[in-house]
Amino acid sequence: MKQVGLFFLAVTSVFAQDIHVLPVQGNVYMLVGAGGNIAASIGPDGILLVDAGTSQMSAKVLSTVLKLVTAVAASPAPNRCTGLHCPESPYRWSSPSLNATIASPGPPKPIRYIINTGMDPDHTGGNEVLSALPADSKILGVTFPPVGVAPTATVIAHENVLGRMSAETNGKPAVASGLWPTDTYRGTSYKLSEFFNGEGIQLFHVPAAHTDGDSMVYFRFSDVIAAGDILSTTSYPVIDVAKGGTIQGALDGLNHILDIAIPEFRSQGGTLVIPGHGRLCDTGDVANYRNMVAIIKDRIADMIKKGMTLQQVKAAKPTLEYDGLYGAATGPWTTDMFVEAAYKSLSPKR
Repeated sequence: MKQVGLFFLAVTSVFAQDIHVLPVQGNVYMLVGAGGNIAASIGPDGILLVDAGTSQMSAKVLSTVLKLVTAVAASPAPNRCTGLHCPESPYRWSSPSLNATIASPGPPKPIRYIINTGMDPDHTGGNEVLSALPADSKILGVTFPPVGVAPTATVIAHENVLGRMSAETNGKPAVASGLWPTDTYRGTSYKLSEFFNGEGIQLFHVPAAHTDGDSMVYFRFSDVIAAGDILSTTSYPVIDVAKGGTIQGALDGLNHILDIAIPEFRSQGGTLVIPGHGRLCDTGDVANYRNMVAIIKDRIADMIKKGMTLQQVKAAKPTLEYDGLYGAATGPWTTDMFVEAAYKSLSPKR
């Protein structure tokens, strides 16, 4: 733990103050301050990002992850082995010239994949900048092959994300084409077609949760789940009813996380979960959040059965004991907005 702490201090000291880097476990790091949380797989194969933050923060995110991959994947490990029977050397002997070869890994590779957990601009706004790195990456202090060619990342999302981003209104798409995913999947899950940084990476579609295009991403070796906006430690679940979101879908997504996650001891440690917003979570944190959503959902559903109107439900304050943790009277997602979205998604369709 001491080495991890020293590394964390060394890494964060060189980054912009408003992008904070937290080593999670395995290959995965959590970037905070770019809008939505970003999960980054960093290693010899390059960089994979889960979400891209806002467009305003994309330059700082790019600088941060390139410095991070340099620190993690391109830092030379000195060959301290000497003698005729050196077990660490494939040649069983050592010399200054050979040490230079063994101790100098290949230059770090760029961002190769971006996975969008949803379509909101705080998760997709950086897609265009982060997926198209400049041809002369020396200006960022990092050089990587192919020389003279600008590497381009593959941007992956569920097909409903592309459908909504490209939907036209008055002849114009809802979102500029440079922000669209380049690859989509359909169905319940998708596996990355290669091991990346030594692990399998799997996407799960969470239908009708925050929207109808949500994905969560499971890093199977690192044992980390990037949950996107179905989990937030700073607010009630954001349910966009107009884009297919429901409180039942959010509850199903949280239960899916708990199905995959394995605690190290009772409900602590083990699988770690990166929320769309807020602090890093373990199984116990997700279970507490799931229980809150389930209780409020059942209360509102019972009130609807009794024939109560939306205003009557709001007046009954079904969220009262949780408002101190997740409620907000003002801002982009208030308690009233959450109760209204839950009410609408649970009401019988007419």
